[in-house]
Amino acid sequence: MIIPRTGIGVDVHAYAPEDAPRPLWLGGLLWPGERGLAGHSDGDPVAHAAADALFSAAGIGDLGTHFGTDRPEFAGASGVALLTEAARIVRAAGFEIGNVAVQFVGNRPKFGPRREESSQVLSDAADAPVSVTATTSDRLGFTGRGEGISAVATALVYPRPSGAIG
Repeated sequence: MIIPRTGIGVDVHAYAPEDAPRPLWLGGLLWPGERGLAGHSDGDPVAHAAADALFSAAGIGDLGTHFGTDRPEFAGASGVALLTEAARIVRAAGFEIGNVAVQFVGNRPKFGPRREESSQVLSDAADAPVSVTATTSDRLGFTGRGEGISAVATALVYPRPSGAIG
């Protein structure tokens, strides 16, 4: 019997300082005209939370284990590239990916018009279904004060059956 495994990933990024602007990458998409997020890589909390959830589900560490700030080769890396690599690592560890669901919390950008585009970009990166939703925190906490964006993801993986090639 194949028993699926679930994992949770959380990622948080503050907005970049106004005197050191960065582009906003969120959900695998560039958001022109929006204030970007600080981070070692591109600061995309949606893609990062998705990757972290995959690692959690497979029981093989976390985002810092694989792409930490002590790894200079990942400085400025695309969240999409990190999710692609996370999916490869999870599969190499003997798992298949069922799906990933991500919800980000922030006041902006207005996500609804690009939700499907984001889901498609991240699904392509993971080579598995990734759904993305968004909410605000009703002006509460650091996201409500406009200090940053957080994201929470869940992932479902299942062990590859013995003898299966992946």
